[in-house]
Amino acid sequence: MGNVLIVDDSSTMRKIISRSLRQAGLAVDDIYEAGDGIEGLAAMEGKSIDLILSDINMPNMDGLEFIKSVRAKGVKTPIVMITTEGGEDILKEAITNGASDSIKKPFTPDQLNEKLGGLL
Repeated sequence: MGNVLIVDDSSTMRKIISRSLRQAGLAVDDIYEAGDGIEGLAAMEGKSIDLILSDINMPNMDGLEFIKSVRAKGVKTPIVMITTEGGEDILKEAITNGASDSIKKPFTPDQLNEKLGGLL
């Protein structure tokens, strides 16, 4: 069982990810949502989060800054980047800064299950 935080500036995308997590049959308890890295950090306060799914391109605080901030707090929660970025450089930078993995949009519930099954 686990709590998931989805950080994406598109509310539609957050809903798609949320629905896909459920369809993938993953052991998800609560799903929290945030529209950017700043909201994501606030959403984590006082909660037990077992997995973070974050977009890279967001206003205010992007995914890379968000990862750096989460890791700077000493939080070890797995962070998986969900991105349309084809750029391997930005994904390498995300991994270097503490991201666990990445999933490219669009994805299927099966792909989510495959990538996230071991993390939840």
